[in-house]
Amino acid sequence: MPKRAKGLTAGFCSTVKAPGKHSDGDGLMLVVSDSGAKRWVQRLVIRGRRRDIGLGAYPLVPLAKARAAAAENRGVARAGGDPLARRDEDLSLRTFDMAMVDLLAKKAGELSNAKHIAQWESTLRTYAVPRLGKMRVSEITVTDIVEVLLPIWKTKNETASRLRGRIEAVFAFSTASGWRSGPNPATWGGNLDMLLPKPSKVKKVVHQPALQVRDAPFWFDELAQRRGSSARCLEFLALTWVRSGEARGAKWSEIDLDKAIWRIPASRTKTKEEQMVPLSLAAIGLLRGIPRVREANDKGGDLIDVDLVFVSPRGGQLSDMALSAVMRRLHQADSYDRDLYKARGLLEHQIGWLDERSGRPAVPHGLRSTARDWAGLQGYPRELAELSLGHRIGNRVEQAYHRDSLLERRRPMMEAWAQYLLSERSGHTNSIGLRAV
Repeated sequence: MPKRAKGLTAGFCSTVKAPGKHSDGDGLMLVVSDSGAKRWVQRLVIRGRRRDIGLGAYPLVPLAKARAAAAENRGVARAGGDPLARRDEDLSLRTFDMAMVDLLAKKAGELSNAKHIAQWESTLRTYAVPRLGKMRVSEITVTDIVEVLLPIWKTKNETASRLRGRIEAVFAFSTASGWRSGPNPATWGGNLDMLLPKPSKVKKVVHQPALQVRDAPFWFDELAQRRGSSARCLEFLALTWVRSGEARGAKWSEIDLDKAIWRIPASRTKTKEEQMVPLSLAAIGLLRGIPRVREANDKGGDLIDVDLVFVSPRGGQLSDMALSAVMRRLHQADSYDRDLYKARGLLEHQIGWLDERSGRPAVPHGLRSTARDWAGLQGYPRELAELSLGHRIGNRVEQAYHRDSLLERRRPMMEAWAQYLLSERSGHTNSIGLRAV
């Protein structure tokens, strides 16, 4: 009997990236696509005809399981049977768990990274498989879906809503594959919405803790006394109303200091649309005071300027935790009302710059809420404030119009906000800026 050629290894399967067909022997191959997706194919002679049989995607189907399936198919073919015909007969018996595995194999080539695939599988296995896993997809009804969702619909609504969408995808995939017919039992409109409360009615909205408007100038004054790139980035974030990632990723090439405009490209905004930020004199002054970081050129020669405005001590972009750390230190340093807080019986972690509604210490993202509250108190039009926060207003045509036409109208508002933040430093705090004692 000829000796079997050396086959693939588990290590090779997990690390191989070169597109092509990688043979394990006896007709079993690991096929790697140009996108990096991997799947098993078995080439087999069935009743005199050469056929290719798909055995599933890697790593959902590991090497050992692919070999076992290939060996079983060879046995059926040698006995004169047809592995493909037997597989087709089994399709009518397809269970939810089987359909889910096939869908995840398909998703493996679509989702951006392995983490997303793991999230899909974890949610379905945790909540859906215990109830639906062994049931045929052709026999599962709306009642079964409700029994899966109901236990977590009110307590974990965000998770339940994602779960419903993923279950719906399993059934849509099953219908397209011919494993079931009829309406999808997991659709929302005209189906589950008749049996479950709307997510908006049960989902608890948790707002980020924000600085009180009257505290903002005092907080900003303390922040200005802090050193380091993280402190300057937090200061810039407060002046511009942008999100943390947008501020931390700010680049000199996006900023026109002479025209006092910061153009944040669509690739870096939450709305995936370009955002134009009018820069106040304080923001311009802050930027002019930041030294340009230089680094070695990969090609040798002179040093080159780093495009990032706020560079971490180790190089590269600051992390979100870096800004949060500055905020925590400001809470710890805030001794203005410390004795008063302790007299009220508050714990150490409750001392600092507190949100007026929740009593929790403010966080960087809450600065946007503080700015929005200030704009409302000052009587600025809603659309000016919303655009400054990077929110969408109206349809796409209106959005384009507002983005261009309201830019200069937003500038006085941003200048007034900057002056308000600086008012404690200049000793001219107005009535809104007086801090309660």
